[in-house]
Amino acid sequence: MRVLHLGKYFPPFAGGMEHFLADLLPALAAHGVESSALVHHERPGWRGALPTTPEDPPVYRAPTYGRLLYAPLSPTFPWWLARLIGEWRPDLLHLHLPNTSAFWALALPRARRLPWVVHWHSDVVASTLDRRLKLAYGLYRPWEQALLARAARIIVTSPDYLDASQALAPWRARCVVIPLGLDPARLPDPDPESRARAEQLWGANQGLRILAIGRLTYYKGYEILIQAAAQRPETHVLIVGAGELAGSLHALIRSLGLEGRVQLLGQQPDPLVHALIDGCDLLCLPSIERTEAFGLVQLEAMRFGKPVVVSDIPGSGTGWVVRQAGHGLMVPPGDPKALAAAIEQLGQDPAQARRLGQAGAQALETHFGIARVAEQIARGYVEVLDARPQSVSKKKT
Repeated sequence: MRVLHLGKYFPPFAGGMEHFLADLLPALAAHGVESSALVHHERPGWRGALPTTPEDPPVYRAPTYGRLLYAPLSPTFPWWLARLIGEWRPDLLHLHLPNTSAFWALALPRARRLPWVVHWHSDVVASTLDRRLKLAYGLYRPWEQALLARAARIIVTSPDYLDASQALAPWRARCVVIPLGLDPARLPDPDPESRARAEQLWGANQGLRILAIGRLTYYKGYEILIQAAAQRPETHVLIVGAGELAGSLHALIRSLGLEGRVQLLGQQPDPLVHALIDGCDLLCLPSIERTEAFGLVQLEAMRFGKPVVVSDIPGSGTGWVVRQAGHGLMVPPGDPKALAAAIEQLGQDPAQARRLGQAGAQALETHFGIARVAEQIARGYVEVLDARPQSVSKKKT
């Protein structure tokens, strides 16, 4: 079986959707699924990129010319898609949404002749925090719904997100819940150099070490974490990630006099990020809007046996992951006082923190490992292909 994935980006672009796709492709091979992916190049320019050696991931990167409202601008994406379908001859398309370029599948006859599986990573939320998205969604929604109408199956990452999604409501009969997964081997134990660098960043401060990872963007709620840190002088907070809010977050840190205890580290290489997770006391996911649909970083905390403090966002899967794994505490989104109290609770009860971390490590083995997730997805591929009309299958052969 051959499956072509249409994604938004791929590592080294840092993001949960991207790291999941990177883990999923090799995991599917264990179930007889040969996979490749068409994504956008993470660096703007007129050149794309192909896999050049057998060791390279089977990923094709279409050229991009920047972004508009978080969406890559890639006018040649349909040409890349049509050519890849013709040359690689997939049996099925796996579309990872949100991704405006995936809409090209509606226009290409080669794509329409194939069955589609849609992986619903997140709604395009009509945000109250970024009102441009509410206006843009009016243009996006008709294409989104047309894509869903054509899909044979829709994978949703948690039952909570499925229940809350208005976009998926007409298509619930086609939806299945399969959580995101993680390959623990992608996060090896830190090497000595990365561990030493992480210790330098944590510094001599003996307070509770709190780590947050993700893009500095509107829905991540880092301002809430910074305000919570101001209420707990015994804490040291490191935030890994880059984004458009770096300037305003730096200003907030300065205004609260937290320069010595709260640091924005920008984007960092994976080995250092893994060493920072390994060296922290807890990982915090303070997101404030259901654009944060799952929080793959929670699984990375599980890999190192670290407890989490997570915003229980209504209609999101962030709290569902915690309830399934039992690896952390949940707080209402946008509440610095509640966040500070949860941080203090774990700081004052190291035994509880250890129990939660151990529960997360166990949950990664039993529920959120990429092998288990890939098995469920591969089984779904077989069901989709087996359900095709015989005339369609014969015509393809």
